[in-house]
Amino acid sequence: MKLNTRSRKRYRVSNKVKKVAPRDRFRLSISRSSKNISAQIIDDIKKVTLLSSSSIDKDIKSGDKVNKTELSKKVAFDLAKKAQEKKITKIFFDRGVYRYHGRVKVFAETLRENGMEF
Repeated sequence: MKLNTRSRKRYRVSNKVKKVAPRDRFRLSISRSSKNISAQIIDDIKKVTLLSSSSIDKDIKSGDKVNKTELSKKVAFDLAKKAQEKKITKIFFDRGVYRYHGRVKVFAETLRENGMEF
């Protein structure tokens, strides 16, 4: 099966993260579109999604208009709060095909400010 460039990039980044990841950490996978952003914390050993947060959720997407970077901060804050409730502090950041730039960078910095280590 021949993969396109985007799929090859996604697999390359994810596989590098999985290879170096110790077994005591979970993987944080991020995905974004032109308007929304979502993230989930995944246990690769059990192949289970532990937590997820998205800008589509009703509690995050309120009536007031915010720009996309502020929306990324809200999603990151919500995910960090959920992770602290489940006592998850150490993760690996799987950025997928997205560069560590812009909304992805703001998302990661907000997670670090709220107690996540990666």
